[in-house]
Amino acid sequence: MRMDSFPGHRLLSRFRRPEADPSRPGFWQRPLQLGSHERPLRGWVLHVPQVLRALVRADEVWLVVLSAVLGVFTAFCVFAMTAIAQLMHRVLFALGPDERLSSMTHLVPWRALLIPTLGGVGMGIAWLALSRFWPKRSVDPIEANALYGGKMSLTDSLIVVGQTILSNGTGASVGLEAGYAQIGAAVASKIGQSFRLRRADLRVLVGAGAGAAIGAAFNAPLAGAFYGFELVIGTYSLANMAPVVVCAISAVSVMRILVPSEPTLDVLVPATIPPSAYLPILALGMICALGGITIMRGVTLAGDAFRRSGVPPWARPAIGGALVGVLGLISPHVLSSGHAALETGIGLSYSLPFVAMLLVLKSIASSVSIGSEFRGGLFFASLFLGALTGKLFAGCLALVTPAPVVPPVVFAIVGMSGFAVAIVGGPLTMAFLALESTGSLPMTIAVVAASVVSAVTVRRTFGYSFATWRFHLRGEAIRSAVDVGWMRNLTVGRMMRREVRSVRLDTPLAAFRRDVPLGSTTRVVAVDEANRYAGVVLVAEAHAADAKQAPTVGSLLRHESDMLLPHMTIKDAVALFEQAESDALAVVDGTQSRRVLGLLTEQHALRRYAEELERRRRELSGE
Repeated sequence: MRMDSFPGHRLLSRFRRPEADPSRPGFWQRPLQLGSHERPLRGWVLHVPQVLRALVRADEVWLVVLSAVLGVFTAFCVFAMTAIAQLMHRVLFALGPDERLSSMTHLVPWRALLIPTLGGVGMGIAWLALSRFWPKRSVDPIEANALYGGKMSLTDSLIVVGQTILSNGTGASVGLEAGYAQIGAAVASKIGQSFRLRRADLRVLVGAGAGAAIGAAFNAPLAGAFYGFELVIGTYSLANMAPVVVCAISAVSVMRILVPSEPTLDVLVPATIPPSAYLPILALGMICALGGITIMRGVTLAGDAFRRSGVPPWARPAIGGALVGVLGLISPHVLSSGHAALETGIGLSYSLPFVAMLLVLKSIASSVSIGSEFRGGLFFASLFLGALTGKLFAGCLALVTPAPVVPPVVFAIVGMSGFAVAIVGGPLTMAFLALESTGSLPMTIAVVAASVVSAVTVRRTFGYSFATWRFHLRGEAIRSAVDVGWMRNLTVGRMMRREVRSVRLDTPLAAFRRDVPLGSTTRVVAVDEANRYAGVVLVAEAHAADAKQAPTVGSLLRHESDMLLPHMTIKDAVALFEQAESDALAVVDGTQSRRVLGLLTEQHALRRYAEELERRRRELSGE
């Protein structure tokens, strides 16, 4: 490779060492030449961050290198979170070295009841402390990429991670995946902001960090990469493929070094799936969609019940933990995320009553845990619930058919994927997870079919995944991580023209015609004696009006009650233009003070909107 073709060669070539001179100072104080200026080596070292910044911004190859480094950091974060949660399980629930909480068949009753309750007390104390000393609301990766161009707070994310570990470590029926994705995305955002990445590159890096965390957690780089594409970035393109995939592979590779014996799904799947099996598989996909909607509704109902109960917010997790502990007395499988129960039980045969009971208990435990303000996600829980749904479906199908079309484990894996698609979203994410877990292409095709049915059913009947459903309940009108924040940033205040000609209401029409001749401008803003907005005067109308019928400009006003505010988005502005049937409106500082700040035309607003759309299109296509 020629040196002059090296990315950033021009920038680095500006640094050249002067020729050796015995009289020069020591190595650290020896000057290097930057252009026409010499500076000590210490200054050159301090200048390295600026050089790296320039390289990353100048060439996408260096963004890929940065993504690989991010994957290493993400893997260590995932490893640390998993180790801490598992250590808490062993200490608090008295587990053996190789035992995992949700795979246990029996626990000491007082531990099963008391530990989740104490975890809820800890969450309540954390709520009190945060509400007093850190009342800021954390932003998750999807919201950050949709509204804030990928900007996240590392401090807020560390708080979320701590709450997630506390919730999962004390047995609440939530998973660590929300914390995984949060810390991966937050580290990516911090690194990206330190390198001053462009908005599009920062969003890609945040998606890469979140996807790498999920990939490291599941030992599935492709599933992690498409988690980043489908859920955090919101789209897939050739421009964002390399950073996301490299970051996921890097994270999974490091995780395999840290945990070489990471368990995977040890199941025997058939070599082929007959065409006759696809009808029940598609039916199972639809059932999983309805089950996922039920869980999301259940979480909402549980949260509403806690709020209507009058119990103070700090006490709700303790009550929720006690309820989960009672369910844990019946079956420890409902505690924690259910990951271990899924791994050990997916290939086992359970009785239909036991599977149905476990499905109901886990659904209630997850709804109560999230509804009572424990922190965590439903990714792992949805996989376990889906596997139970598939087993229940296979058992019921065996009662009405003479011989099974496929083994029950096929329906368990299909149900696992279909249920997760309904709650989490991401059909391709689950397809690649099935492929990397089983290594079976026929199984993957069946999963894709059920996942598509599940996704379409949820979209047509409910319209949200679990993450976007929470945004909806909070009042945010976002359905995915697709960047809509630029539309909020494109406000009336940023687009308006501040140089506006104004006139008093009591100005005689003759004086107005003299001061504002035809062709000088199209419209003039009228203000009252208190300098408040009163309306718009069209210059052509003023020159064509009868001076006897309209002695002052006050009789020619238009749009007296139609005005724009500087914080309005372009969407609000265009809607107001259509409502007022006007091609230009005045911008005022408030509906009460009505002080004129500027003027915005519909033509200019639509042109800016079209320019931004074209800019986003180019970013998506990598042009």
